[in-house]
Amino acid sequence: MFYRRKFYIVKNEFVDIFNRHFNETNLPNQIKHGARLVGRWMTPHDDSTTEIFAVWEYDCYEKYEEIEANVRSDSEHLKRINKWYEENGGRDHVYKEYLEEVKNEQLISTLLK
Repeated sequence: MFYRRKFYIVKNEFVDIFNRHFNETNLPNQIKHGARLVGRWMTPHDDSTTEIFAVWEYDCYEKYEEIEANVRSDSEHLKRINKWYEENGGRDHVYKEYLEEVKNEQLISTLLK
């Protein structure tokens, strides 16, 4: 199995908008292409930001790459993503004003095999 963690530090005033976007746009597209969500959580980061992260499971790294390629090339999904960015001031604006940090990381198990 291959696990990844998608991690964000989001300004508090944008958390509801960001979570709604995940649930309505990103999650359905990921699942459509075969990604499996283990879970998604948030916790206060500091007075003005919130940490939000999701853990995803794939059969292997190659399957992850295949699914991501399909997600990123889904033209209807790309239209929805671009529309969402436009509604929130544009991609550059969202990253500059609302997202303080974004990471996509592989998770490595510490359990003995």
